[in-house]
Amino acid sequence: VQLVESGGGLVQSGGSLRLSCVASGTTSSIVVMGWYRQVPGKQREFVAQINESTGRTIYTDSVKGRFTISRDNTKTTWYLQMNSLKPEDTSVYYCRSTDWGGTDYWGQGTQVTVSS
Repeated sequence: VQLVESGGGLVQSGGSLRLSCVASGTTSSIVVMGWYRQVPGKQREFVAQINESTGRTIYTDSVKGRFTISRDNTKTTWYLQMNSLKPEDTSVYYCRSTDWGGTDYWGQGTQVTVSS
């Protein structure tokens, strides 16, 4: 599975961005689609995930009510709609997929910068 993110950029505080992650390869094996973020010097942290079959979503507390994860009908693309962005949301955002065997795949990351 190969993952490619897009949609990052520079936005003012309070603004919105939508990130996309496109999967290719053996996408039928994907069971969980997620987003993580990482700033230099810190561990990569979980942001949100969605179950491929049930659509059940989970969010980290700091983004609840502001971010929404979704997937398209082909289940090869998923999104992170980010509203009411804050400077502390500045990070490199990575998409991740997990397959039936528990193997994780990662994208290359996309930079999100929120100015105050």
